[in-house]
Order: sequence, then structure tokens, then C-alpha cells
Amino acid sequence: MRIIAAYMLAVLGGNENPSPADIKSILDSVSISADDDRVEKLCSELNGKNLDELIAEGKEKMSAVPMGGGARAAGGAAAGGAADEAAAEPEKEESEEEESDADMGFSLFD
Repeated sequence: MRIIAAYMLAVLGGNENPSPADIKSILDSVSISADDDRVEKLCSELNGKNLDELIAEGKEKMSAVPMGGGARAAGGAAAGGAADEAAAEPEKEESEEEESDADMGFSLFD
């Protein structure tokens, strides 16, 4: 991740095709060491590609990935409102019991 961040910093700084030496100098400036093979691999894979286009493509691909949260919400809504009301009532009773237990007949500020 640090190597990618250094690559992006170099591109934002105006260097459209950073070399492995550019990436290493950015990382060295903040005392981070990086594996030379990984730096060279990243530079070779991204050489000549537009970083803005790559990010846009990545966002598009990520939007198609199901995140799992939506399926549960849809399933709960399909169950109906009566089940939700029945589940909400015991919670109110429990919270009242908890409050009375927590009071125990005295106050911390008396």
C-alpha cells in the first residue's frame, strides 16, 4: 500500500510515469524501506497508463461487488411490520428494568 501511495504522490506531483528510483526516493524521504521487486513490478504494470482512468475503472468494478449489507436489510423489510412491533416492545420493558436496577434506591450526587 505504501508503494502505491508513493506512486500516486509522484503522479500528483507531475511525474506521469514514475520510475522505481522515483518511488524509492519518496519512500526513503520518510524512512520507509520497500522491496525493490515490488516497486519494479508496480512501475512496470502501471507504465504508460493514466492513473485517473485506472481509479475510475476500479470504482466501476467495486460498484458491482455486493457488499452484503443490502441483502439483510431487504430480507428484514420483507418480514413485515408486525414482527418488528413485537420485537420492539420487549426491548422497552428490558430497558425500564435496567433503569430501575441501576438506580438501586440512591443517587451518586446526594
